[in-house]
Amino acid sequence: MNDPTKTVTRTEAPWYVGYPEPRTEAATISRLELLHLFRDLKKPGRDFVLVDLRRTDHDGGTIRGSINLPAQSLYPTIPVLYSLLAAAKVPKVVWYCGSSRGRGTRAAGWFADYLKEQNDLLLESLVLEGGIKGWATAGQEYTRLMDEYDASAWSP
Repeated sequence: MNDPTKTVTRTEAPWYVGYPEPRTEAATISRLELLHLFRDLKKPGRDFVLVDLRRTDHDGGTIRGSINLPAQSLYPTIPVLYSLLAAAKVPKVVWYCGSSRGRGTRAAGWFADYLKEQNDLLLESLVLEGGIKGWATAGQEYTRLMDEYDASAWSP
């Protein structure tokens, strides 16, 4: 008999379990390299696209010009995203999540896999080293380039 006073704990499978592991390890871009793109007056959306992969943990702000594509919905949309970016002739896509050690590397790898399948040597898939946490805690020159920046979200 079931005891109503006991709670059943179920372990949910990770969101990415239904998708293949990336075959390609995407290159990284440091926050300093990304900062230089902004300083060189490169335009997000034209010269590079920033993709914030966070779904519900995006408190504290996002890097200016980023689009939000939660990692949980990304894999099936890669062909459409690729078509849009290729048609716009965007040369770089920079993926990030909180630390860019999970969702960021996975998304960048999946997109790099797709680029290889398309024989596309013009579009580059990059993961932001250190993710948004690294960016938001690196100093004012970085946080000035954030929308909805909230310092309290990044305090230890």
